[in-house]
Amino acid sequence: MSQAPMSPDVTSDDKLWAMLGYVFPIIAIVVLFMEDKKNRPYVKFNAVQSLVATVVLSILATVTFGCGSILFFAMFWWAYQAYQGQDVKIPMISDFIRNQGWA
Repeated sequence: MSQAPMSPDVTSDDKLWAMLGYVFPIIAIVVLFMEDKKNRPYVKFNAVQSLVATVVLSILATVTFGCGSILFFAMFWWAYQAYQGQDVKIPMISDFIRNQGWA
């Protein structure tokens, strides 16, 4: 996971919305329907990434009969990083999202 800060045009509002998307995935869905928020690259990338991470972690928790659910605590770490304005890198998921052109 990278500690590099994002571009300087990331506002405190962007950081807040990005963080909330990790903590409450329903917020990430709402962000993708809000025109002013989905046009902000930092907010959109983190919203899409949090949704994909939620789906992947849910599948992993189901396959491992709940043992993988401990990984959901990683969402809070990613939320903290997003609130700090850092580039949140989730192994495999971040590259997948960028390669698909989703954000």
